[in-house]
Amino acid sequence: MAVAIDQGQGFALFSRPPKCKLPSFTQLDYKMLNFSQHKHAQSSEHDLSFNSIHRSISSPCLSESSLLKDSGSSLRVDILIGHAAPRARALVVEVAMAMASGVNPEPTSSGLGGAYFLRAPNGDTIAVAKPIDEEPLAFNNPKGLVGRMLGQPGMKCSIRIGETGLRESAAYLLDHNGFAGVPPTALVRFSNVRFNMNNSCPDSPPIHKIASLQRYVHHDSDAGDLGPSSFSVTSVHHIGILDIRLMNLDRHAGNILVKRGQENIAGGPAELVPIDHGFCLPESLDGPYFEWLHWPQASLQFSNSEIDYISNLDPVKDAALLRTELPSIGESSIRVLMVCTIFLKRAVASGLCLADIGEMMTREFRGGQEDHSTLEHICINARASLEATLSDNAGMENRHEENDEVMFPFEDESNHKGSDISSTDNPSNLLHPPSIRVVDDDSIFKFTKNGDDNPKVGGMMRSISYQMPSCSYESECISFGDMDNEMWLLFLEKFEELLPEAFDEYKAIGFSRQRLGSSCEF
Repeated sequence: MAVAIDQGQGFALFSRPPKCKLPSFTQLDYKMLNFSQHKHAQSSEHDLSFNSIHRSISSPCLSESSLLKDSGSSLRVDILIGHAAPRARALVVEVAMAMASGVNPEPTSSGLGGAYFLRAPNGDTIAVAKPIDEEPLAFNNPKGLVGRMLGQPGMKCSIRIGETGLRESAAYLLDHNGFAGVPPTALVRFSNVRFNMNNSCPDSPPIHKIASLQRYVHHDSDAGDLGPSSFSVTSVHHIGILDIRLMNLDRHAGNILVKRGQENIAGGPAELVPIDHGFCLPESLDGPYFEWLHWPQASLQFSNSEIDYISNLDPVKDAALLRTELPSIGESSIRVLMVCTIFLKRAVASGLCLADIGEMMTREFRGGQEDHSTLEHICINARASLEATLSDNAGMENRHEENDEVMFPFEDESNHKGSDISSTDNPSNLLHPPSIRVVDDDSIFKFTKNGDDNPKVGGMMRSISYQMPSCSYESECISFGDMDNEMWLLFLEKFEELLPEAFDEYKAIGFSRQRLGSSCEF
């Protein structure tokens, strides 16, 4: 059996035509992934549309005819995302060599989506593959959770079906220097490897499958099998820092693996390994879930090394990294990363612990309804303040132009376009807009809706300085995708201006958790 992966790894099984651009699959296009249920029995020639693949110089150079011809007879693994990470590339090589020896993917029974163990010839598990068309609710889900196509809202309204694999890769890329211990992860395309296919003919030819591929971590249990007192403070903090930055919507005990080394068998603290990051980096602010929120380690202050790591985080550089390495990640998700990273950095600088920060990001249930988190309220306030300022400036400029037309009817209107009106604004008003605002159909609060055209408005907010609108939280999330670049930068300025007051209020109201003594051991 022949195996082909990126030629940079030493597999040169195909000839390269001279002077040609190398096809790359680093930018996903849903036209390429549109395997409808009525097309499963078609040949692989129709499963892959080369017109929808964006090209660069990072993958093997194959003509369409040579790839399609060879794809009918040989196994192939292409790296779509992860070719810049040596450990991820090494994982793909190891998997390709194992499959060349005749090893087939083994489906697992755990989880709601399709997942497969990939083993070495000696039987050791080396990786876990998760095809994107077998995610929960996707059309090839092997566990009966079907009904939607790629690109539609998934289990979380802010995460689209088919995009969890992208986010798995993003989590690995953003875990700088392996700080939280995310296993090596890549997004790959398997060719001629049989995974699950719903409503397909038994003799249908193999097809291409795009899947996340993550290094399997040998472990003793998951966090649900042990009490939190068994975990090291460092592991809890490092995972929590990652979850805050990425706004992890699904950090439950089952995706925190527990490893006990020889030195820890006698009762020392166990190390934790975070996996399953498909529900990170949502398209809008959403309701995160942090299993560690009420663990005692989360209430301990950060160590000096952790504070240094957080202070050195650069949300602008992280955003640039995602735009370069994962161009299919939406800008709205990148902006969520920036907001959460800034929030983390400022909160730590204000002396808050991990539990405090997680609490401020977590939504609360009040009267049977889910209320916005403190972070969401801050973002809404920042947007409101920005919109009010821009509106006042626009109205003042219009009034200036009307007055100028009366006083100087023959003067060129263009002479007044650059007039400076900032001196008329009171800077303190930017942080304290009116306590009551009238919200009409053109509300400045932009939400991502899923079928609800009549959001509810009204209710109280946490801050003593503002009166905030409420909404139907089950169907609406706060999104930043509608802002242009200029407005986005202005929003970030307003957001940072509001953070000190929000942190002070959080502490004053008494939400801050009781600190544990430094003598506590885990």
